[in-house]
Amino acid sequence: QVQLVESGGGLVQAGGSLRLSCAASGSIIRVGSMAWYRQAPGKQRELVAAVTSGGSTNYVDFVKGRFTISRDNAKNTVCLQMNSLKPEDTAVYYCNADVWRVGVITRYNYWGQGTQVTVSS
Repeated sequence: QVQLVESGGGLVQAGGSLRLSCAASGSIIRVGSMAWYRQAPGKQRELVAAVTSGGSTNYVDFVKGRFTISRDNAKNTVCLQMNSLKPEDTAVYYCNADVWRVGVITRYNYWGQGTQVTVSS
């Protein structure tokens, strides 16, 4: 089995920073693209940022210049550095990854359990 475990959420004032981390563990051969999504109350889950195994990154417009996604392929981890946080960034943030497991040919997509980020005004 594969698990994605997030950490680093919390409460911060507007303009502050938080760093989210996510570690993939289990019977992993290789981790492909990794990403962060978020879901605010009453809204659909949305992509925030993604990074390929080669290091190419993609950001949605509302976080460009404020958030930075990075990964460590040796440790199967992905981080999201969030600066200049706004109240509208308040949401549960989810880690997502494409993983090839030991003994399984097909790539599977996994989600973490989510970590709450609350930005006060």
